[in-house]
Amino acid sequence: MTASPPPRFITFEGIDGSGKSTQARLLAAHLRGCGMDVILTREPGGSPGAEEIRSLVLTGDPDRWSAETELLLFTAARRDHVEKTIRPALDEGRCVICDRFADSTRLYQGATRGDLAETVDRLHDLMIGLEPDLTFVIDMDPATALDRGLARKSGEDRFEDMGLAFQATLRDGFRALAAAHPDRCRLIDGDRPAATVAADVASHL
Repeated sequence: MTASPPPRFITFEGIDGSGKSTQARLLAAHLRGCGMDVILTREPGGSPGAEEIRSLVLTGDPDRWSAETELLLFTAARRDHVEKTIRPALDEGRCVICDRFADSTRLYQGATRGDLAETVDRLHDLMIGLEPDLTFVIDMDPATALDRGLARKSGEDRFEDMGLAFQATLRDGFRALAAAHPDRCRLIDGDRPAATVAADVASHL
């Protein structure tokens, strides 16, 4: 029997402040230490055009954009990111680790701020057409994650400013998403020291 190929497009998902960005960085460092050619990227962002859109959607008043407008902005950013960064790297045989991808849009715009799930999926199929090989969902207590996210004072806290109830709804959504896609999603307990979480992540590879 032939072994399955290793995952080359790996994403991290979770609520704001869950530690997914840290875990993405730690996994990238681990895989580079194993001799792999790795690109670490993020969403929104990851390409010059997408980084410009990032500043639009992550800053300002929580009511700055409707969920529908956000969906279009995130899809535009993702399209540019895929065209300019992700696809070229995968075509070169490199490993891509991405801090957030389409699952975040499915939850943030598609499920928690209106009944847009079908629209999200249709736009994704039409404009993106790419799914990760493996997704780590970092699960954490919403109150702890929110305190951590706000303490960063990054200026990109528009979604944190939507409050604890919003983060709790997101957490439920991410847990449901992981359960619905066991073929590619791994739910990871993020309420532990970062090194312990990173070891758990690495063990799934």
